[in-house]
Amino acid sequence: MKVSAFADEISDDLQEQIKHLKANNVGFIELRSVAGKNVLDLSRSEIEQIRNQASDEGIGFSAIGSPLGKFPLDGYFTDQLDGLKKALDYAARLNAPYIRMFSFYIPKDENPAQHRSQVLDWLGKMALEAEKTDIVLAHENESGIYGDTGDRCLDIYEQIKSDSFTGIFDFANFVQCNQHPYQDCWLKIKSYISYFHIKDAMITTGEVVPPGKGDGAVETILTEAIHDGFDNFLTLEPHLSVAEANYGKTTSDLFKTATDALKEILDRI
Repeated sequence: MKVSAFADEISDDLQEQIKHLKANNVGFIELRSVAGKNVLDLSRSEIEQIRNQASDEGIGFSAIGSPLGKFPLDGYFTDQLDGLKKALDYAARLNAPYIRMFSFYIPKDENPAQHRSQVLDWLGKMALEAEKTDIVLAHENESGIYGDTGDRCLDIYEQIKSDSFTGIFDFANFVQCNQHPYQDCWLKIKSYISYFHIKDAMITTGEVVPPGKGDGAVETILTEAIHDGFDNFLTLEPHLSVAEANYGKTTSDLFKTATDALKEILDRI
């Protein structure tokens, strides 16, 4: 397996990130932020410095961990297209094959079905932009967006028929949406999934726990995927401690906990 990570959960400092990635035999980064700056707020020169620094240490990039699609449906779509063009440029500079994205915030207390047409229209236009490149847009399931359940993810994948659009399977995010990841999600969308975000959660509380310790059916799903020929990225996103930012911090010790838990699962498989 090609193991990657959201290394900004370890530290804001890239060299510190690389140090702990190498200590845990993790060879790739899904680049979300460095030095406290979101990837799309970085300059081209900063991206090139990051690429060179990682390359010197033998670290590659699995994806741009962009915030694209974490965006209100009453916003200006041109902002998303501008961000996408920058993300496509940065992914090419990093030799990252994917850009992580989402399927737009649904207004609170409104039926997602009311917004289906707009979501699919916007995603389709973004896929068309990606088709001008070799980069693939990878949709992540997450609460609050259109594609937060197995059924709505399936709807997206069936409608956006493009080689430049694919799915990411995030176990914990499905659990936190009261989905049972194997029955409600994996069995429906597995043919559309290109890689995994590795984190787990408890369905009763939503608490994020090390992979295999929650209700995400991580080992069951990975076993089936690997036996069916999966050999792409497993991207650690541990979220094992509370963060000041809007994503989890993990610390080097907790990052090792998450990495070891994944290795144990892979050893058993």
